[in-house]
Amino acid sequence: MKQRASWLHFLIESHDDAQALTPRVRQTLADLDNLLFDAWNLGDNILLVWTRDHTEHRFLAIRHYALIESLAPKDAPPGGNGANASFINRILSASKFVTPPQFERIREALGDAAQVIRVHLLAPEAPVPALVTRLVTRYGVTLVTERAVVLLDIVGFSLRSPLEQMAMLNSVSYSVNSAYRKLLSKDIQISFARTTTGDGFYIWNRAKTVQANLALYKLMMLILADNAVAHRKAKSFPVPSLRAAFHIGEHYEFYQVEALNPTTFAYIVGHVTIELARMIAKAVPGQIVIGDFNIELHDEKADRNVQYGTREFVDKTASTLDDLAGLAVGSQQIEKIRCYLTGAPAANGDFRVNQYRIQDKHGLDRIVYNAKINLHRTEAEPIFLGIQHAELHRPDPATAAWSEGMV
Repeated sequence: MKQRASWLHFLIESHDDAQALTPRVRQTLADLDNLLFDAWNLGDNILLVWTRDHTEHRFLAIRHYALIESLAPKDAPPGGNGANASFINRILSASKFVTPPQFERIREALGDAAQVIRVHLLAPEAPVPALVTRLVTRYGVTLVTERAVVLLDIVGFSLRSPLEQMAMLNSVSYSVNSAYRKLLSKDIQISFARTTTGDGFYIWNRAKTVQANLALYKLMMLILADNAVAHRKAKSFPVPSLRAAFHIGEHYEFYQVEALNPTTFAYIVGHVTIELARMIAKAVPGQIVIGDFNIELHDEKADRNVQYGTREFVDKTASTLDDLAGLAVGSQQIEKIRCYLTGAPAANGDFRVNQYRIQDKHGLDRIVYNAKINLHRTEAEPIFLGIQHAELHRPDPATAAWSEGMV
């Protein structure tokens, strides 16, 4: 219960809805959390959706394995249930709060595999829907579409001693925290989350907008810049050499069990993490690889949905980099930052953008881009991040996957 009390404290402190959190409402939240915790049953069940009808609050739970089994035709081959998977994904990607008719339709579709938890909450003591939804989310699974994720990978990590590995992970973690603090000082809001891969980190922004994805790209820039400065200053400390991958795609977000309670931080797995892992496996030390995406998201500044691909995204990021001017990297302030995708020179003196087709260990192809970041500081040497186009096309076995994969 101690961990859950801590979780409730975190949830209440981050609460920004217009409701007075009286002691009575706080107690209702605690009681409701206990109820959902019992229904969750150490992760055996997943809470899918919830609704309310007057004072009755209803929650729909299902066994984690039954979520797929309940909709699968008895003669369907494993992994071949595409239509049913689409139905499940629509539930997981939509709001956890649904109308009573929607709740009933989902319950009927799931049949006997689903169970309904009912509780009556009177209006004066009932938490606002946003708080209840946050509770339900912690005991469920969410499909997030079109969110940016960064993968930072430490080169040669497995060849280091355990003590060096620990120091390297701490070094990267410090660079992440330092970059985050710098963005906040410029009022660039990013609610980032991360999970370790063992030899690096997945990092993402909890928000899901164009601005959130742009902020994550800027976070990646500052992380790599801080790491580069640490390299220049280090004498004997094993500062890690990094390679980075950035992609936008869908993934599942969930909370694992820790000491009998769900963790207060999320884990992700899905298409975007698989793509990042395949991309980073082909990257050379120091390289920044960007996935090929074409998505539509809400642009908060323009207050409309916008569609953009990888090239438009990097161009849009480049047009907003004046936001970072004046930030200190090392002991010197940033004067100017450029970010771009590399390519061969064109006849008119411009540069084309190269796409590369790389093949993973399973023989599957994917299109990626090579990215560069040039950071100029006052009274200090510039910091050049990423690999230049020409370096990828040298007759070197380390870059063979790139020089041969151009499309």
